[in-house]
Amino acid sequence: MMSQVATSYIKENRQEYINELIEFLRIPSISSISDHKGDVRDAANWTVEALKTAGMQKAEIMETPGHPVVYGEWTSADNDHTVLIYGHYDVQPVDPVELWDSPPFEPIVHEEKLFARGASDDKGQTFMHVKAVQALLATKGSLPFNVKFLIEGEEEIGSPSLDEFVQSNEQLLSADVLLISDTPMLGKGRPAVCKGLRGMCSLQIDVKGAKGDLHSGLYGGAVQNSVHALVQLLDTLRDEDGRIQVKGFYDDVIEPTEEERASYAQLGDFESELKEELHLNELFGEKGYTAREHTWVRPTLEINGIYGGFQGEGVKTVIPSEAHAKITCRLVPGQDPDVIIQQIEEHLQSHTPPGVTLTTTRYDQGKPFLAPTDHPAFKTATDAYEAVYGTPAVFTRMGGSIPVVETFDQVLNIPILLMGFGLPSENFHAPNEHFHLENFDKGMETLIYFWETLQFEK
Repeated sequence: MMSQVATSYIKENRQEYINELIEFLRIPSISSISDHKGDVRDAANWTVEALKTAGMQKAEIMETPGHPVVYGEWTSADNDHTVLIYGHYDVQPVDPVELWDSPPFEPIVHEEKLFARGASDDKGQTFMHVKAVQALLATKGSLPFNVKFLIEGEEEIGSPSLDEFVQSNEQLLSADVLLISDTPMLGKGRPAVCKGLRGMCSLQIDVKGAKGDLHSGLYGGAVQNSVHALVQLLDTLRDEDGRIQVKGFYDDVIEPTEEERASYAQLGDFESELKEELHLNELFGEKGYTAREHTWVRPTLEINGIYGGFQGEGVKTVIPSEAHAKITCRLVPGQDPDVIIQQIEEHLQSHTPPGVTLTTTRYDQGKPFLAPTDHPAFKTATDAYEAVYGTPAVFTRMGGSIPVVETFDQVLNIPILLMGFGLPSENFHAPNEHFHLENFDKGMETLIYFWETLQFEK
């Protein structure tokens, strides 16, 4: 039974919690931009103080080769059981800033939605755990088990420092269950426990032609245009139905079972929902799979950006010397990002048009993850959602990536619960990111119910 005293405490302090979250969201902790390095550290320091305020017996910054990790713990439970909570305090860049209705780091509440970069991904969801713990400690003086926090500052750049950190601190991070809130629910009022994440890999493509931009009248027709060459090269990566043409790309894909596919078919008309949400007349995707399967269980290769040549107002008659593109792939169980990135680079080299040279630079990588759901904690999670939201929770996968989850799985070897409270429509990674405060409130109540009813395997 959920603690009414703790939930009453949350309701009484709701506005204070929101004000604190707004303060957190004002920090522009963009991990991918070096000019924000100081802001990222400010966010880490803010997180340490928030954990101390919540009642953690220990809260500190732990250095990595990149941005710092925040670690906190409360270890005075009358049993040996421990839950580890993971989240991240870094955020995505805000571009294109002109598409925001309000400044991304000046949070506002409108129609019970909190608008700011990081509101849903992941400051808001991580902050819920901190304040739910605070509510339990403030009203009961203790927790039903030991709690550890690991909150990092590099998730949005692929967690490059965290694999080594987890491996080096295996004992410090030892726990019975790992709990993460960085995934979406199925929809408004439709809670979900995510059991699978896609992995990812990314690279930049740089095409170089002549020594510099050329006059299109003097040289046009005699030399290769780098932008044309890049477009031609990129067009070889997928066919007209979206199937990726890189040799070996699908070789190791583990297909979902027919039972799993049937369960997804029962979750509603996702195609119609998606077209309405995105204002599209039709969707696009690999033949033989539904839109939900496209976003959950199939791999992708996407061009995230392409640039080169003259970008200013009007016309400049040049043949561009350089052209560039950024690519990411979402990967599914069975695929190894190192193997996939090598296959893509080999494809690009073998299909480079004449008259240009090609170089590639690798960036973020993360392995896919698929969790077994037979541990008692998964049943506790679905029960907790149902108790608060009044509707049964379902098991889903998520098309996005949390790179370190697979590392947690391999190193800590504990059940990993992905209990998200965001909504797919909340524009994380896009302008006007926001978090529904209804789920901020219900999320804390759900977490309290989960913690107070969690049973551990004997």
